Amino acid sequence: MKDFVKIEKGLGPEGRIAVVRFDRHDGINALSPEAMRQLTAAARSFEDDAATTAVVLTGNAGAFSAGFDLKDAEGRSRKEMDLGALRRHLKLGPRLTHAWQEMEQITIAAIEGFCVGGGVALAVALDFRVMGSDAHLRVPEIGLGMNMSWQSIPRMLHLMGPARTKQAVILADERISADEAYQWGLVEQVVDPGKAFDAAMELAWKVAAQPPLSVAMTKLTVNRLAHALDDLASHMDIDQFALASLSEDHKEGIEAFLTRRKPKFRGR
Repeated sequence: MKDFVKIEKGLGPEGRIAVVRFDRHDGINALSPEAMRQLTAAARSFEDDAATTAVVLTGNAGAFSAGFDLKDAEGRSRKEMDLGALRRHLKLGPRLTHAWQEMEQITIAAIEGFCVGGGVALAVALDFRVMGSDAHLRVPEIGLGMNMSWQSIPRMLHLMGPARTKQAVILADERISADEAYQWGLVEQVVDPGKAFDAAMELAWKVAAQPPLSVAMTKLTVNRLAHALDDLASHMDIDQFALASLSEDHKEGIEAFLTRRKPKFRGR
């Protein structure tokens, strides 16, 4: 089994910065089920780490992540699962984003190239996002006959407001440029191409120079206030996704994607 995730610790002032590198060496950095498990394990590895204050998550030079791997054998086996097995398998994504959101450390995404679907869901679960000016985001789930899940809608709503969230999610074919993402509040900083990681590390240095306990407690307070109703608002995420995945529109969306043609949706 290949390791898609590497963790470097002990960087920055007093060794208080860590870097998590996600790279499948496939050019697109897709989120296969195994990649999601490894990224979840990486986040959980910091649970008892009192020595780290800030964590930078980065992809490769060409992509943060293309989102869920529609060509992965385990992922494609979902269509053969019964509803119970499907619901259990669909918990991989929410576990991933929840693990990163609940980290005590300040988390910063360094985004280059493109960040799509599940990649966006992961990025908005972090505290800050730094993006290369030639990079773009896209949320294609609706165009594939699915709903945007992994509790992403509440997180995007907190960042952008209702209208922009609808625009980003419903207009599935539209790319969101780095400048638009910054104007909408979806990312906090846009930098020259190839400089997202350096800028994320610079921000991590500033965070790591602060008193660790105060930083952790402040993050906890802000998150609890901001996300207090998220579970209530999105508790049906998994079941909605499971239901949508059984629709003819979903099958049509996936088939059209894999054969590179325009889908014909019929609302059934």
